[in-house]
Amino acid sequence: MNSSEAPVSFSEGDGLADQFLRIEREQALRLKELSFLEPVEYVYNPLEYAWEPHEDYVHRYCRFRKEVLFLGMNPGPFGMAQTGVPFGEVQLVRDWLQVRGQVSKPPREHPKRPIRGLECPQTEVSGARFWGFFRSLCARPEVFFRHCFVHNHCPLLFLSHSGRNLTPADLPAAKREQLLQVCDDALCEAAKLLGVNMVIGVGRFAEQRARKALSAAGIPVRVEGVMHPSPRNPQANKGWDAIIRAKLEELGVLALLVE
Repeated sequence: MNSSEAPVSFSEGDGLADQFLRIEREQALRLKELSFLEPVEYVYNPLEYAWEPHEDYVHRYCRFRKEVLFLGMNPGPFGMAQTGVPFGEVQLVRDWLQVRGQVSKPPREHPKRPIRGLECPQTEVSGARFWGFFRSLCARPEVFFRHCFVHNHCPLLFLSHSGRNLTPADLPAAKREQLLQVCDDALCEAAKLLGVNMVIGVGRFAEQRARKALSAAGIPVRVEGVMHPSPRNPQANKGWDAIIRAKLEELGVLALLVE
């Protein structure tokens, strides 16, 4: 996608955004060299087939250095896998974040997990909770992105033969470590580029991985965690908004999210 086709007009903030996208392209190239074993049957990389909306997201909202990076684990089948945006529930990506772009298809598509892009009718509950909370708190996306950005540690979606969503933790140990090392390297580059003071892992896996990667690289960034909004988490189902609000207030982040 070249600049003449872009959904937004790009100007002074493009330098940082383009550097961020370059880190992701290099990460994607390294990941392409890996192969995966059972139980993984299908691998989707939205940084390839959903590059247009992903590029639009980065160019819109990653134009300047940030204080806080929210870090997810990897795409969900009805979130980033469809939209190219972390926690990217379709309606919120399209209507609140105003992200635009064409989405094609992965090379191999599971019949139960088709890619429909920004027309996908299914809701990603985690993404609806995540971005829905920040929409209620900030009203305008520009308020959130003034100091914060959202990124995934791993850009790949893994599916089993049955179409079950697999996380990096579900992969065999040797393949998992190869994958996570590539993603750790990219995270460290992204954190240095953005100049963040804090990385907030959304869920325990992202928090632990960020702490390990940044510490090993000698990058002095504070790492904290918030509860994952997944519907598979019984605590999150009891009122995730109140839980994350209290945690962000404790971390001193809430003050960054009001006008």
